[in-house]
Amino acid sequence: MDIRLSEKAINWFKDEMLLTSGDYVRFFARYGGSSPIQQGFSLGISNEEPVNPIVTKESEGIQFFIEEKDLWYFDDHHLIVHYDEDLNEPQYKYEK
Repeated sequence: MDIRLSEKAINWFKDEMLLTSGDYVRFFARYGGSSPIQQGFSLGISNEEPVNPIVTKESEGIQFFIEEKDLWYFDDHHLIVHYDEDLNEPQYKYEK
């Protein structure tokens, strides 16, 4: 499992979440909503320090991560994060 982020997506996180080098972004399973890989759950994001990260990706000094307790949500898929210029927000895809 891997986290892959486009440069434009990274810039969106930096601008919207006011991130600087040394900050963290957690991707986690959130109850409710919808996703193509887990019915009844959706992807959440937060700015918090890792406790038990199982997957990490560092870019521009910012650590993007998934905690071990959320690994089930991704069901052996890679998390791919692009930036949607029309919606002005990240777009999340999952690839096996």
